[in-house]
Amino acid sequence: MENSETQILKKSAAENAVEEIKDGMIVGLGTGSTAKFAIESLAKKIKEGKLKNIYGVPTSNKTKELAIQLGIPVISLNECYKKLSSENINDLKPIDITIDGADEVDSELNLIKGGGGALLREKVIAQNTKSFLVVVDESKLSDKLGEKFFVPVEVLQFALESEKSFLESLGAKVVLRKNNDEPFLTDEGNFILDVYFGKIENPAELSSILNERAGIVEHGIFLNKLVDKVYCSSHNGIKILSVS
Repeated sequence: MENSETQILKKSAAENAVEEIKDGMIVGLGTGSTAKFAIESLAKKIKEGKLKNIYGVPTSNKTKELAIQLGIPVISLNECYKKLSSENINDLKPIDITIDGADEVDSELNLIKGGGGALLREKVIAQNTKSFLVVVDESKLSDKLGEKFFVPVEVLQFALESEKSFLESLGAKVVLRKNNDEPFLTDEGNFILDVYFGKIENPAELSSILNERAGIVEHGIFLNKLVDKVYCSSHNGIKILSVS
Protein backbone atom coordinates (compact mmCIF):
# COMPACT_ATOMS: atom_id res chain seq x y z
CA MET A 1 0.00 0.00 0.00
CA GLU A 2 1.49 3.34 -1.05
CA ASN A 3 1.73 6.10 1.51
CA SER A 4 0.07 9.48 1.12
CA GLU A 5 3.40 11.14 0.31
CA THR A 6 3.90 8.90 -2.72
CA GLN A 7 0.33 9.62 -3.83
CA ILE A 8 1.01 13.36 -3.65
CA LEU A 9 4.16 12.99 -5.78
CA LYS A 10 2.34 10.90 -8.39
CA LYS A 11 -0.52 13.39 -8.53
CA SER A 12 1.93 16.26 -9.03
CA ALA A 13 3.69 14.53 -11.96
CA ALA A 14 0.35 13.73 -13.61
CA GLU A 15 -1.09 17.23 -13.23
CA ASN A 16 2.05 18.83 -14.66
CA ALA A 17 1.91 16.58 -17.73
CA VAL A 18 -1.77 17.46 -18.29
CA GLU A 19 -0.69 21.09 -18.77
CA GLU A 20 0.63 20.07 -22.20
CA ILE A 21 -2.87 19.23 -23.44
CA LYS A 22 -4.46 21.91 -25.64
CA ASP A 23 -7.96 22.45 -27.07
CA GLY A 24 -8.97 20.07 -29.84
CA MET A 25 -6.49 17.31 -28.96
CA ILE A 26 -7.01 13.56 -29.03
CA VAL A 27 -5.48 12.25 -25.81
CA GLY A 28 -4.37 8.72 -24.99
CA LEU A 29 -5.56 7.82 -21.49
CA GLY A 30 -3.22 5.52 -19.59
CA THR A 31 -4.02 2.80 -17.06
CA GLY A 32 -2.91 2.62 -13.44
CA SER A 33 -2.78 4.74 -10.32
CA THR A 34 -0.64 7.59 -11.70
CA ALA A 35 -2.53 7.76 -14.99
CA LYS A 36 -5.75 7.96 -12.96
CA PHE A 37 -4.57 11.28 -11.51
CA ALA A 38 -3.99 12.58 -15.04
CA ILE A 39 -7.46 11.48 -16.14
CA GLU A 40 -9.06 13.16 -13.14
CA SER A 41 -7.12 16.37 -13.81
CA LEU A 42 -8.13 16.33 -17.49
CA ALA A 43 -11.77 15.75 -16.59
CA LYS A 44 -11.70 18.69 -14.19
CA LYS A 45 -10.30 21.00 -16.86
CA ILE A 46 -12.98 19.89 -19.33
CA LYS A 47 -15.73 20.38 -16.74
CA GLU A 48 -14.44 23.87 -15.89
CA GLY A 49 -14.27 24.84 -19.57
CA LYS A 50 -10.48 25.20 -19.53
CA LEU A 51 -10.15 22.55 -22.25
CA LYS A 52 -12.56 22.09 -25.16
CA ASN A 53 -13.11 19.59 -27.96
CA ILE A 54 -11.06 16.89 -26.23
CA TYR A 55 -11.40 13.19 -27.02
CA GLY A 56 -9.79 10.44 -24.96
CA VAL A 57 -8.52 7.11 -26.27
CA PRO A 58 -8.51 4.64 -23.35
CA THR A 59 -5.81 1.99 -22.95
CA SER A 60 -8.07 -0.40 -21.05
CA ASN A 61 -11.71 -1.15 -20.32
CA LYS A 62 -11.17 0.08 -16.76
CA THR A 63 -9.86 3.41 -18.02
CA LYS A 64 -12.73 3.71 -20.48
CA GLU A 65 -15.24 3.28 -17.66
CA LEU A 66 -13.45 5.91 -15.56
CA ALA A 67 -13.29 8.41 -18.43
CA ILE A 68 -16.99 8.04 -19.21
CA GLN A 69 -17.85 8.35 -15.52
CA LEU A 70 -15.84 11.59 -15.30
CA GLY A 71 -17.37 13.06 -18.46
CA ILE A 72 -14.45 12.72 -20.88
CA PRO A 73 -15.69 11.96 -24.43
CA VAL A 74 -14.04 8.72 -25.57
CA ILE A 75 -13.09 7.52 -29.02
CA SER A 76 -11.51 4.26 -30.17
CA LEU A 77 -8.21 3.98 -32.01
CA ASN A 78 -10.08 2.66 -35.05
CA GLU A 79 -12.31 5.74 -35.02
CA CYS A 80 -9.20 7.95 -34.82
CA TYR A 81 -7.88 6.46 -38.04
CA LYS A 82 -11.20 6.87 -39.79
CA LYS A 83 -10.87 10.60 -39.12
CA LEU A 84 -7.58 10.76 -41.02
CA SER A 85 -7.79 11.52 -44.71
CA SER A 86 -6.49 8.94 -47.17
CA GLU A 87 -3.85 11.45 -48.28
CA ASN A 88 -1.96 11.64 -45.02
CA ILE A 89 -2.80 8.39 -43.21
CA ASN A 90 0.77 7.10 -43.63
CA ASP A 91 2.34 10.29 -42.30
CA LEU A 92 0.39 11.02 -39.14
CA LYS A 93 -0.14 9.45 -35.77
CA PRO A 94 -3.73 10.25 -34.84
CA ILE A 95 -3.24 10.69 -31.07
CA ASP A 96 -1.72 14.02 -30.08
CA ILE A 97 -0.59 13.21 -26.52
CA THR A 98 -0.72 10.11 -24.36
CA ILE A 99 -0.12 10.34 -20.62
CA ASP A 100 0.65 7.08 -18.84
CA GLY A 101 2.60 5.80 -15.87
CA ALA A 102 5.42 3.27 -15.67
CA ASP A 103 6.52 0.64 -13.19
CA GLU A 104 10.22 1.31 -13.76
CA VAL A 105 12.29 3.81 -15.76
CA ASP A 106 16.00 3.22 -16.40
CA SER A 107 18.77 5.77 -16.92
CA GLU A 108 18.20 5.74 -20.70
CA LEU A 109 14.40 6.17 -20.32
CA ASN A 110 13.51 2.62 -21.28
CA LEU A 111 10.41 1.52 -19.36
CA ILE A 112 8.78 -1.48 -17.78
CA LYS A 113 4.99 -1.24 -17.93
CA GLY A 114 2.13 -3.65 -17.40
CA GLY A 115 1.73 -3.86 -13.65
CA GLY A 116 -1.91 -3.00 -14.22
CA GLY A 117 -2.29 -5.63 -16.93
CA ALA A 118 -2.89 -3.26 -19.88
CA LEU A 119 0.53 -3.49 -21.53
CA LEU A 120 -0.72 -4.57 -24.98
CA ARG A 121 -3.17 -1.71 -25.50
CA GLU A 122 -0.77 0.71 -23.78
CA LYS A 123 1.98 -0.11 -26.29
CA VAL A 124 -0.41 0.11 -29.24
CA ILE A 125 -1.58 3.54 -28.10
CA ALA A 126 2.00 4.70 -27.44
CA GLN A 127 3.14 3.84 -30.95
CA ASN A 128 0.18 5.75 -32.41
CA THR A 129 0.96 8.90 -30.41
CA LYS A 130 2.82 12.03 -31.49
CA SER A 131 3.98 12.77 -27.92
CA PHE A 132 4.16 10.01 -25.29
CA LEU A 133 4.46 11.48 -21.79
CA VAL A 134 5.34 9.21 -18.88
CA VAL A 135 4.46 10.27 -15.35
CA VAL A 136 6.23 8.75 -12.34
CA ASP A 137 7.52 9.56 -8.89
CA GLU A 138 11.23 9.23 -8.15
CA SER A 139 10.83 5.74 -6.63
CA LYS A 140 10.32 4.34 -10.15
CA LEU A 141 13.79 5.40 -11.36
CA SER A 142 16.60 2.86 -11.54
CA ASP A 143 19.91 2.45 -13.29
CA LYS A 144 18.88 -0.76 -15.08
CA LEU A 145 15.46 -2.21 -15.80
CA GLY A 146 14.70 -5.22 -13.65
CA GLU A 147 16.30 -3.80 -10.52
CA LYS A 148 12.91 -2.97 -9.01
CA PHE A 149 10.27 -4.64 -11.16
CA PHE A 150 9.52 -7.80 -13.11
CA VAL A 151 8.66 -7.85 -16.82
CA PRO A 152 4.98 -8.59 -17.51
CA VAL A 153 4.60 -10.86 -20.53
CA GLU A 154 1.17 -11.35 -22.09
CA VAL A 155 0.73 -14.83 -23.58
CA LEU A 156 -1.97 -16.77 -25.36
CA GLN A 157 -3.83 -19.16 -23.04
CA PHE A 158 -3.16 -21.85 -25.64
CA ALA A 159 0.61 -21.35 -25.26
CA LEU A 160 0.86 -20.81 -21.50
CA GLU A 161 3.11 -23.74 -20.61
CA SER A 162 5.31 -23.46 -23.69
CA GLU A 163 5.98 -19.76 -23.11
CA LYS A 164 6.58 -20.31 -19.40
CA SER A 165 9.17 -22.94 -20.29
CA PHE A 166 10.75 -20.67 -22.92
CA LEU A 167 11.09 -17.77 -20.50
CA GLU A 168 12.59 -20.05 -17.85
CA SER A 169 15.14 -21.20 -20.44
CA LEU A 170 16.33 -17.56 -20.57
CA GLY A 171 17.22 -17.82 -16.88
CA ALA A 172 14.15 -16.07 -15.51
CA LYS A 173 11.81 -16.90 -12.66
CA VAL A 174 8.26 -16.99 -14.04
CA VAL A 175 4.99 -16.55 -12.11
CA LEU A 176 1.48 -16.74 -13.57
CA ARG A 177 -0.41 -13.61 -12.50
CA LYS A 178 -3.61 -14.41 -10.62
CA ASN A 179 -6.73 -12.62 -9.52
CA ASN A 180 -8.57 -14.24 -6.60
CA ASP A 181 -6.83 -17.58 -7.18
CA GLU A 182 -7.79 -17.60 -10.86
CA PRO A 183 -5.47 -16.60 -13.72
CA PHE A 184 -5.62 -12.86 -14.39
CA LEU A 185 -7.27 -12.17 -17.75
CA THR A 186 -6.33 -9.17 -19.89
CA ASP A 187 -8.91 -7.18 -21.84
CA GLU A 188 -7.99 -9.34 -24.82
CA GLY A 189 -8.56 -12.58 -22.88
CA ASN A 190 -4.89 -13.51 -22.51
CA PHE A 191 -2.82 -14.57 -19.49
CA ILE A 192 0.09 -12.59 -18.00
CA LEU A 193 3.35 -14.11 -16.83
CA ASP A 194 5.34 -11.95 -14.42
CA VAL A 195 8.95 -12.63 -15.35
CA TYR A 196 11.88 -11.88 -13.05
CA PHE A 197 15.06 -11.44 -15.10
CA GLY A 198 17.03 -9.42 -12.56
CA LYS A 199 19.06 -6.53 -13.98
CA ILE A 200 18.52 -6.29 -17.74
CA GLU A 201 21.78 -5.19 -19.34
CA ASN A 202 20.39 -4.87 -22.86
CA PRO A 203 16.63 -4.13 -22.98
CA ALA A 204 16.59 -3.83 -26.78
CA GLU A 205 18.10 -7.30 -27.18
CA LEU A 206 15.66 -8.88 -24.74
CA SER A 207 12.76 -7.04 -26.38
CA SER A 208 13.81 -8.47 -29.76
CA ILE A 209 14.00 -12.02 -28.38
CA LEU A 210 10.52 -11.74 -26.88
CA ASN A 211 9.11 -10.13 -30.03
CA GLU A 212 10.20 -13.09 -32.14
CA ARG A 213 8.48 -15.70 -29.99
CA ALA A 214 5.11 -16.95 -31.24
CA GLY A 215 2.77 -17.35 -28.29
CA ILE A 216 3.97 -14.16 -26.65
CA VAL A 217 1.40 -11.52 -27.53
CA GLU A 218 3.28 -8.58 -26.00
CA HIS A 219 5.72 -7.71 -23.22
CA GLY A 220 6.20 -4.81 -20.85
CA ILE A 221 9.55 -3.49 -22.11
CA PHE A 222 8.91 -0.12 -23.74
CA LEU A 223 12.11 1.04 -25.43
CA ASN A 224 13.01 4.71 -25.17
CA LYS A 225 12.26 5.36 -28.86
CA LEU A 226 8.58 5.36 -27.79
CA VAL A 227 9.15 7.90 -25.02
CA ASP A 228 9.16 11.67 -25.55
CA LYS A 229 9.27 12.95 -21.97
CA VAL A 230 9.25 11.59 -18.44
CA TYR A 231 7.67 13.81 -15.80
CA CYS A 232 9.32 12.72 -12.56
CA SER A 233 8.22 14.19 -9.25
CA SER A 234 10.33 14.28 -6.11
CA HIS A 235 10.49 16.26 -2.90
CA ASN A 236 12.55 18.79 -4.84
CA GLY A 237 9.86 19.37 -7.45
CA ILE A 238 9.21 18.15 -11.00
CA LYS A 239 12.02 17.13 -13.30
CA ILE A 240 11.32 16.62 -17.02
CA LEU A 241 13.56 13.97 -18.57
CA SER A 242 13.92 13.36 -22.30
CA VAL A 243 16.02 11.11 -24.51
CA SER A 244 19.12 13.08 -25.54
